[in-house]
Amino acid sequence: MSTSQSVAQHLPYLRRYARALSGSQASGDAYVAATLEALIQDPKVLDSTSSTRIGLYQLFTKIWNSVAVNNKAGDLDPNQPVERHLAQIAPLPRQAFLLVALEGLSEDDAAKVLDIDVPKLRNLVEQSGRELAAEIATDVLIIEDETFIALDLEGLVEGLGHKVLGVARTHAEAIALSKVKRPGIILADIQLADGSSGLDAVNEMLRTFEVPVIFITAYPERFLTGERPEPAFLIAKPFQPATVSAVLSQALFFERNAKRRERRAS
Repeated sequence: MSTSQSVAQHLPYLRRYARALSGSQASGDAYVAATLEALIQDPKVLDSTSSTRIGLYQLFTKIWNSVAVNNKAGDLDPNQPVERHLAQIAPLPRQAFLLVALEGLSEDDAAKVLDIDVPKLRNLVEQSGRELAAEIATDVLIIEDETFIALDLEGLVEGLGHKVLGVARTHAEAIALSKVKRPGIILADIQLADGSSGLDAVNEMLRTFEVPVIFITAYPERFLTGERPEPAFLIAKPFQPATVSAVLSQALFFERNAKRRERRAS
């Protein structure tokens, strides 16, 4: 595959990243165009990396970070508050968050793109998650039967600015809590101590209302087989706090976007 073909393969994802980072289609595409112009002027810039995608994102990052106005929200649609809040997060944490949460890069690759080490990347992702979560704070239902993990999740969620509605250890407790107050998001273990299923509890709740769900399990491979509908958000135990922070913010961010699209279509 030629360099141009390889770049073209990754271009849609770079445009997605640029738009999320800038909060504007026009602005994002302008940064991508500038990246391509720089690549045309010096095609060898990608030779120093083993991955065309990582090299392309590295070049984009150099251009993004060289423009002084990249953290201003003046060109954003005032009717898109979540995007505006995202754009107001400090530029480096925002880049780290989107590379991991939106683009799905590994921590090693995201760190290479930003020219930092992995511990620094994790700190940036956690910082961005706190800042973004504070703008879209919601009520969280935790379904987890292991006491210490439940306490860790509760502390993490509250540290991100959310309110914990309650911690359920069984299917029945989860249903009961959801009837007291509808959660804005659910964090759910799948296999519970009494033999009941967090997955079944969530499916029962989703028959009466829609809410984003993040499943946390020690056995993710059992639910990523491609043989049945799979969870959109799945975190493996043991988990890193930064991972929970990023995925929680990502789930809420895109849930807000989906609701806005539905309102515009109606």
